[in-house]
Amino acid sequence: MRMLISFAALFLSILLLQLSTGGVGPLDVLSGTVLGFSRQEIGMLGSAHFLGFFIGCWWAPRLMGSVGHSRAFAAFTATGAIGLLAHMLVLDAYAWAAMRVASGLCVAGCYTVIEAWLQAKVTNETRGRAMGLYRVVDMSGSLCAQMLIGILAPASYVSYNLLAIGCCAAILPLTLTTIKQPETPSSPRLRPGLAIARSPLAAAGVVVAALSSASFRMVGPIYGQEVGLSAGQIAWFLSAFVLGGALAQFPVGWLADKYDRRWVLIWLSVAAILSCAVTAMSNGVGTIGIMLTAGFFGLTTFPIYSVAAAHAHDFASNDERVELSAALMFWFATGAIFAPYLASVLIESYGPSALFMMISVGHAVLVVFGLARMRARPTQESRTPYVYAPRTSFTIGRLLRKERSRKTPPE
Repeated sequence: MRMLISFAALFLSILLLQLSTGGVGPLDVLSGTVLGFSRQEIGMLGSAHFLGFFIGCWWAPRLMGSVGHSRAFAAFTATGAIGLLAHMLVLDAYAWAAMRVASGLCVAGCYTVIEAWLQAKVTNETRGRAMGLYRVVDMSGSLCAQMLIGILAPASYVSYNLLAIGCCAAILPLTLTTIKQPETPSSPRLRPGLAIARSPLAAAGVVVAALSSASFRMVGPIYGQEVGLSAGQIAWFLSAFVLGGALAQFPVGWLADKYDRRWVLIWLSVAAILSCAVTAMSNGVGTIGIMLTAGFFGLTTFPIYSVAAAHAHDFASNDERVELSAALMFWFATGAIFAPYLASVLIESYGPSALFMMISVGHAVLVVFGLARMRARPTQESRTPYVYAPRTSFTIGRLLRKERSRKTPPE
């Protein structure tokens, strides 16, 4: 209980940050539509967010080393708040893209600070409980953020102002906490080639995971509009995706620990192709049917990153785990930069179902590559436990390291 209280300020900051930055993506889609932005311009906003996210992941540890945790957190939240407040001052898609770079920078920077702070405070005895609560808070904030779209008016200064207030409020718990600020950890080396060297399939898996989640979360509202959903229904549509992904973690984790993880990845991708086909053809099944297909889509695509990460760590030594986690995040961020824009171009040219055609092609490639990799080398007998890995910062590997260091006995 004392552990939970000591981390309350950090978790409250996470919740407020998620409520603020998690809602700006779908709100930008609805606002851009009202303001007459093209599909490509709306997709560009999602790509700009992940470009800022990538920059923030790289820069945040260095800024922490210069000014400390609290000041770095305040700087990143201020950057995000400025980006939110400036939206309705300049009604231009390219200006909004620059603002979305700021929001992505804010997300990556703030999560880096919080995760570094958690890493310094947890012990081997409290790590499991702390990470479990951390994931619950993060997922709950993400789910609630999608629901905000149902009450925020598109292209309204008040809507962006409310999100900015949430971003500013996230500063208060962390900067006012009486917990002593920890020493600044050394930043992990960024070695993207390490992920490919340890598991080419895992590297491909996280790219496909980015193709699925980034394009759906950033461009999915366009699909919702095209099939006739209202703003409130789009909020439920996106929430169903997040909820489906959350529900999938336990059963998929059990399967990934019991069976060959390459088969789990392959069958998840097969199920994802099926869910893409069902979702693309759900135009005439009614609102409830559309929500169920979104949940099914989240169920099949959301766990792929964590399964791929677990498979990569099966082939890594303990001293490589932090850098390997950073390398996997690098490939996820790279895929997420390009996915929303590509999805918007395809939707503009071929209609809303093209979003799911693009995602299904990515999963089909992953199935073929997975089968090829199974012929290239045998399965690893001694495996790390499956761990739900949030896609939050390059430093998340520090928090997950001890959990993945526990080897499971070979079957």
